[in-house]
Formats: sequence, C-alpha cells, structure tokens
Amino acid sequence: MFPTVRFLFEKLFAAATLFGCSLAVRLLVILGFLAATMLPVSGAPSTADTQIVQLKGDAGGKRFDGIGVVNGGGATSVLLKDYPEPQRSQILDLLYKPKFGASVSALLVEIPGDGNSTQGSMPSHMHTRGDLDYTRGYMWWILRESKKRNPKLTLDGTAWSAPGWIGNGQFWSQDAADYYAKWLQGLRQVYGLEFDAIGCRNEKGASFEFAKMLRTTLDAHGFGKVKIHAFDDWSKNKLDFVKSLSADEKLSQSIDIISAHTLAANPASAEVQAVAERMGKPIWNTEEHVYKKGFDCALGIVACFNENFLHSGATKIVNWYDIAGVYPMEPFSEDPASVLAREPWSGHYQIREALWGYAHYGQFTEVGWEYLNGGSGKLKEGGSYVTLKAPAGGDYSIIIETKGAKAPQQIRFQTSGALSPKPLCVWRSNAREQFIQQTGIAPMDGAFTLTVEPDAIYSLSTTTGQRKGSFENIPAAKPFPFPYYETFEEYSAPRDWGFLPRYTADISGAFEIVDRPDRKGKCLRQVVPAPMISWAPDWLPYTILGDDQWQDYEVGADVYLNPGESAGIMGRINQVGTGFGIIPKGYLLQLGDDGQCRLMVVRGKKDKKKAVGDAEQQALIKAGKDEGEGGEKVLGTVQLSTIGSNQWHNLKLRFEGPTITGWVDGKQILNATDPLYLHGMAGLLAGGGKKKLSTPYFDNVVIKPLNAPDPKSSSAAPGQSPLY
Repeated sequence: MFPTVRFLFEKLFAAATLFGCSLAVRLLVILGFLAATMLPVSGAPSTADTQIVQLKGDAGGKRFDGIGVVNGGGATSVLLKDYPEPQRSQILDLLYKPKFGASVSALLVEIPGDGNSTQGSMPSHMHTRGDLDYTRGYMWWILRESKKRNPKLTLDGTAWSAPGWIGNGQFWSQDAADYYAKWLQGLRQVYGLEFDAIGCRNEKGASFEFAKMLRTTLDAHGFGKVKIHAFDDWSKNKLDFVKSLSADEKLSQSIDIISAHTLAANPASAEVQAVAERMGKPIWNTEEHVYKKGFDCALGIVACFNENFLHSGATKIVNWYDIAGVYPMEPFSEDPASVLAREPWSGHYQIREALWGYAHYGQFTEVGWEYLNGGSGKLKEGGSYVTLKAPAGGDYSIIIETKGAKAPQQIRFQTSGALSPKPLCVWRSNAREQFIQQTGIAPMDGAFTLTVEPDAIYSLSTTTGQRKGSFENIPAAKPFPFPYYETFEEYSAPRDWGFLPRYTADISGAFEIVDRPDRKGKCLRQVVPAPMISWAPDWLPYTILGDDQWQDYEVGADVYLNPGESAGIMGRINQVGTGFGIIPKGYLLQLGDDGQCRLMVVRGKKDKKKAVGDAEQQALIKAGKDEGEGGEKVLGTVQLSTIGSNQWHNLKLRFEGPTITGWVDGKQILNATDPLYLHGMAGLLAGGGKKKLSTPYFDNVVIKPLNAPDPKSSSAAPGQSPLY
C-alpha cells in the first residue's frame, strides 16, 4: 500500500465515521480507495512485472548457523581496549547487543600467537613451552564482553600466527593441538566460556593428519562438543580436500564442518555442495571480505550474506573484521570495519554505514532458525532475497537487497503452512538513510506485496523489538596527547591491564609491562624469545604509538640490554606494511650491547599492485634518490666504548625538517640529512636473528617538541579502567 494513498484513506474513513455517516457511505469510501490503489503509479512496476514468491512454512530447510564478524586476524582491538567508559561499553553494545545495533549472532576470533597477522600481533598464552598465562592481552576480554551482551552468540576461533616453539617451527604438530587445548582450558576455567567450533589454522593450506590429531586431542581434554571446521583457505582450490572425505572415514569423523574463505568470489561447486549434503556437513564461510566505503559497504555485506547461501549453500558467514581499534595509518584501518575506534584518549568513535548492513540480518534472525526451502532466490531485475524461519511459533524474516537494480521491483509473497499470520515490520536502508522503520504490512489471506527500490536493503519480519540503537554526546575528536611521557608506574598490577600499556600497538612480538630488572618500578619488555610461526612475512619485533602527522619532534627512551641483544627507538613511521608483511617506513636508532650504534632509514616493502605511497617518496624515487623498495639503508654508524649489557642507556632521535640526529646518554653521536619521510609516529624496536629475538627492557618513553623539557608523566584519561 502506498503511504500517501493509505494516509488519505485513513483520514477519509475516520472523517466518515466521526460525522456519523452510514455504513453504506463508509463502504463507498473503501471502494473508492481500492479503485485508487489500482490506478497506475508513476515509477512503480506494473502488476504484470510482479515477481511471485511462494513461502511454504512446512518446506523445511538448512539450519542457519549465524552471521557475524571476525575479531583479530590482526590486532584489531588494540586501541578499543584503552577506551574510557562509557564509550568502551557503547562500542561493544553497537556490535553485540541483541536488537540494538549490528546484533551479530556469530563471532570468530584469532587465537593470539605473538606474530603479525595483518595489522599487528597479540600476546600468546604460551610464549614458551613451559609458559602459561590466561590474562595476557585483550582477546579474553573481547570474548567475555561480547558473550555477556548476547549469551546466544556463537564463539569460534583459530590461529593465524603461533609461537616458534610449536613443532620446532612447524605448525602442523601435536604441539599445536595441545596449544589449542590449553587455550580452550583457559577460556573454560578462567572465563566460564565455551567455543562452539574451532578451525585448524587460518589460510595455510590443509593437513589431514593434523585435523585427526586435533579431534583426538580435543576429545581427550573434554572438548568433544567443540566442532572442527576445515580448512579455512582462500585459494581457488580451497575446497579440493572435500573429495577426500568420502574415502577417509577418520578424516570425515574429525571434520564436522566444511569451511573456506571468500566464497562470494569463488563459490563452492555443485559437487562440493552435494558431498556436504550427503555427509550431513554444513558449509561455512569463515572469512568474507567487503572492502567498500559508505553505504556500498552495508549493501555489499547483505548481498554477500545472501549470495553465500544462494551460490554455496553456506549457513554461517563471518566478515573480517568488526571494530577498527587501530591507528589510521595501519593497513585496512577503515573500509571493512563497522565502527572506527581510533581515539581512546578522547573517547571519540564513528559508526560506519556498514554496521546497519549487519543489523538487517542480526536483528531479525537467530542461530538455529532455518533457511526456508523455496524462500530464497534472485530478483528478476537485480538483487536477491533470503527467507529464514524460527524453529517454533511460525515467525519468519525476509532479507532483501537490490544491489545493481535499475528500477523499482514489485514482489508478491504468498504464504502457506506453518508461518505466522502476524503483521510484518519493515525496515529499510539506502544511501540516504540507514535502518529506518517503514509502514508495516498486514498480510491478507496469507499474501502481501512489496515494492523495492534499487540499491537498497529491506528486512521484513513477524518478530518485534528491533531498534536503531544510538548514544548521545559522543566526545569530540582530539589529536593524540602531545607531549607524551610514559613511565609505566601507573600499572601497579599489570595483569589487570592484560600486561599491555595504553596506546602502544604491537606490530610483531609482545611488548608487556614487567618489573624493571633493577627492581626500581615497572617498565616495558619485548618478551618473545624466538622467531614466531607468523601468518605474514615477519621482520623484527616493534611497537608503535602516536600520530602519523607528527613532523618535527624528539622521541626518547631508556633501554636495558641483555647479553648479545640490541634495541632501538623509531620515529616518523608512516607505514607498517601492506597487511601481508610488516617492514615499516620510517627511521630508527639501534644500539647493541657490543657498543655498535646505527641510524637507519627503513623503506617498507610496498604492494606492487598499488601506487608508490607517500608523495615525497614517489618524487624521490623519480629523482633517483631512493635506492629501491624494502629493506634498510644505514645513514650512519658509530662504535661506542661505554656500552655494555645489563645496563640502562638513554636513546633519543631528533627530527627537524630533513635533519635527523641520534643521541646516546645525552650526547649527540650521529647526524644525517634525509628528506624521504617528513612525518610519522614513534615506536620501540627489539633486535633479532633467525634463531633468537632480543628481549630488552624499555622505560621512560618520551615524545615532545624540539628542545622542550620533559613533560609530566602521562596518566589515564577519566573513565579509562583495567580490562580484568
């Protein structure tokens, strides 16, 4: 019913009733209304073009296993953890609270492993074989907080990177299976949470023997209900392993779910779907990608959810990733995420249109519903629809997207069987406005008609309670606090903070709050002793903080070197890799316990499919002044006789235009002119080799204007509180 005509009819009928008109007069009003609604309407499709969809409530269908997000696969929440209250809780509500925001029903997390996995690294629960701690980092906190908001949320996870001791550097091993079991034990014993499923490893091929080993190990440790999905790969041949399931009974018994990534681009074949159907194994998409901006991202999310089911029979789809709690200059810092949480020092955050794409599924469905057979398909003029039904009571929801349609389309739904006769609510999103409730629909004799506009999203449902959640008075944006001085003394109980200070973002390795080696308070230490089994090509352990627009400034820190180790400070960092590889762009001053000190410029390896990057670097390359992509260029070196291990020394880098100077213990020892990078963040660096990583200590990290005195020690902003 068109809103304007309906409004006029309601007014006329009300007036006729008010003035005591006879029943015959009121019937004439109704007949006049019906005649008016049958007249052609400009821009609306004719009844001849109406697409008929039969919804049979008793048709049965595949179990719906949820839609949702990935947290991790990069240190995606490293800044979210530092947000003050109430903003930190608000952001989590927007993602996980039922019938409020995105209201996702499935969460897949990275099981942290010390190594880089896109934007950064997260600390493992087992840095070494004999080490175990269930309070490191923030992934436990994410799982606890998300499940607290939605007890029905399904939990899933797998490893991207892992500590190097596992399998002596080979992930597919009994060590890895035991490592997973230890993680699940911590989740259960400390946090009272259970995984519903677990993957073998993210995007690293297939190992049939490991899948069998993992099943045996989980069963032996009391995790027989945790389902295994495999093999979470993204290549075109990612599902070739499925044909082996029929021939290998133990493999088939070990793998409960057939899983892969990016099924929107390369769907599961009809053969794979037939095998899955025959063996009673669902197909899951354990990482989909929608790298779009604005409303195109929301529309793309719903389209990919629909298409994953229509083309691959996938019954669970999660998108990478949820909340962008990362610095803006890190790779993939905006387009995939639904909330930007980049400013814990101010509390400012931004909701992207993408969030409301999830809401069109999340607020209208629950895990355990079913895809109604015959109730899903493509629209004639562009777009798709999916119908999901509750297991009891007859409630149902229809999710429609019209991406790429050229004109409005009319759809007539005819219901029968065990479907609720209740009115349906209607919610719509388009480029102008997202997640707005429309006039509801009351089916007549089990049928109703809807006209859908191009490039829009619609959710129709017999359920109620949906809302567009929001919060007032989101704090205004502010730059990173400058100057900044971190002494680490505020973290008297490091475990309460996950051992991580505010604002540092580990790109590789784990920089944790520990006791100073001289027992004179707290400091920061890179604690991973050996190279990791990293998901991405690795470099050296380093962590960053600050503002990538800083230009002229000083960065300094005290460093304490163990025998045979080196450490450094970094400045003007304006890239930390492309998402697969972590060599930064910036400068570093590195000191070894042998007294060798080097000033270097590091040119991050660039994705050759993309543009060169910073305008100044592109100009320098054209002028022949840059020696090439990737690697390190030494700008100066000096041998110092006063340096040794088990001592504190102060390092300082000073940037003024193209002039860079290095200082050790208050003395200028190196000077260079290099115009390659004129802005960027600060950082701390640990040295390393093929078999050993440096584990130095850092204290009194200061970032300040040129020639300025040291500022007061920085402290927590109002509302900032521990995780645990």
